[in-house]
Amino acid sequence: MDKLLYLQSEIERCQALEEELIELQEMTKVESIQKEILRKKKDLREIQQTFQEQTDEVIRSYQKEQSGVTS
Repeated sequence: MDKLLYLQSEIERCQALEEELIELQEMTKVESIQKEILRKKKDLREIQQTFQEQTDEVIRSYQKEQSGVTS
């Protein structure tokens, strides 16, 4: 009977550890995905910045061209 109780408590302990490990593994996956999202957001900001700079350059070029035409 003692061995049965011991084995039951060990199984419960191992199952609790298993659940903790599964949760930790899931947290690791979440952290990995969060890092990926941050990298992609950074890349997006860089692309937006480049696009804005190019747009500004086109506007300046057009304005300069228009100034030359009207003078």
